[in-house]
Amino acid sequence: MKLFLIATALVLAGCTTGATAAGVKFDDEGLADVACMKHQPAPPGANYTNEDGGPTDEVLPVLRYYTAHGKKGYCDGKGASDVDKAWVAVYVDLGADKANVAKLLG
Repeated sequence: MKLFLIATALVLAGCTTGATAAGVKFDDEGLADVACMKHQPAPPGANYTNEDGGPTDEVLPVLRYYTAHGKKGYCDGKGASDVDKAWVAVYVDLGADKANVAKLLG
């Protein structure tokens, strides 16, 4: 029974990589100092858009990323997608300085 529980936990842990219980996890590019940004692959989940601001360990990477890189362009030379704009909205809704992402808001 103990082995079954351990195996189940490992399988479930593997299924949640890159996601939270409430949806997609923000891709902060591994905290790297990037020259340009990559587009987010999916819109923010409920953890990021609920009224209480979400779990600290999930929203702090969003704040850090756009504070450090929000004035940079995207690596493909295109503007922010609708998905990217949804993440930028999370950043602003959390009370961050809109000036850091003004270029992304268009």
